[in-house]
Amino acid sequence: MSCAVPSAVPSFVPRAVVLDGHIAGAGSQEGTRLVVGRWHRSPVGRFADVMVERPDGTRVLLAPRDDVVGLVTRLYTFDDVRVVEVAVVPDPAARAWTVTAGPLRARLVLGRRTATGRLLGLVPRAVVGARATGGLVDAVARTAVRGVRTRGRGRDGSLEVYAARDQHALVALDAQWDGRDLGGLRPVEPPVRFGFSSVPARPSVTALRVTIEAPAGPATP
Repeated sequence: MSCAVPSAVPSFVPRAVVLDGHIAGAGSQEGTRLVVGRWHRSPVGRFADVMVERPDGTRVLLAPRDDVVGLVTRLYTFDDVRVVEVAVVPDPAARAWTVTAGPLRARLVLGRRTATGRLLGLVPRAVVGARATGGLVDAVARTAVRGVRTRGRGRDGSLEVYAARDQHALVALDAQWDGRDLGGLRPVEPPVRFGFSSVPARPSVTALRVTIEAPAGPATP
């Protein structure tokens, strides 16, 4: 089911909130880029969602419920929002995720921990997520991983802080959109345009905590 793209910033969750989980970013040979979120903790409970940018630049949100739509569109911008069943099923033995979300069917295969993932293991979590050191971490992240920022403003003016804990490479993609094959795995290029940041150009899965602070003023009703 499609729903109207919110024209005003939703007033959902007017306080600081935290999300814990994983984000997978992958490009396809056909040109579609995928950002898959698998969240174990959030203000609306556990959920998965997919942000898609099609080759023509159309930005699509695939979300399982209206409350998830409210949270995600508070922060990011889309041309089309669809409320559909979204499932991300991990297979630890095969090191793969199976993703089903409306028109999307995908299988993502994970590889080894990246160099960035090894470096993240050396950084205390308190340093990565702290506001006092966030600017420094953001500058380092933008230098080390093209297209990535760790701090920025959401659509409603909220401050977002991304504290990554680990990262593994994606090594294969098998995906279809409305039954049409999207081709094999490619870098996430051009960068996706949902908000202030992007996922790394190199396909990967990143474990992270996202802290979203309330905007300075009242949210738009």
